[in-house]
Amino acid sequence: MKFEATKKRLTSFSTIGLTDIVLLLLIFFMLSSSFIVQPGIKVQLPKATTAAVESKGRIYVTINAKNQIFLNQERIGKSNLGGKIHKLLQKNAERIVVIQADKNITLEKTIDVIDIIKMAGGEKFVIATQPG
Repeated sequence: MKFEATKKRLTSFSTIGLTDIVLLLLIFFMLSSSFIVQPGIKVQLPKATTAAVESKGRIYVTINAKNQIFLNQERIGKSNLGGKIHKLLQKNAERIVVIQADKNITLEKTIDVIDIIKMAGGEKFVIATQPG
């Protein structure tokens, strides 16, 4: 008995396996994105009844409970803060500086940072709060 080998081209492509993978990836990313609230430095913001949602394109200065200062997620010394903010504000003077100060630090530390921002040329700034 002799079998003939036939070489036929596959004329159709089955996308069922690919569809399953894409669906599983979509479900995974949808579930994991709901757990990402605010990446970055852990700060307990004070609550305010008039809190509003901020928009993108801002400069973030964060002061955590250990009195460490961060500029856009990067730890920075108090002496270097003014120069770096000045460089960022030169690109766009209309940018707003958002101060995220931990509720457990003293008001004096926050005022010191605000003074540095003003001396660096920052005219528009807001203090971040939590709605509540």
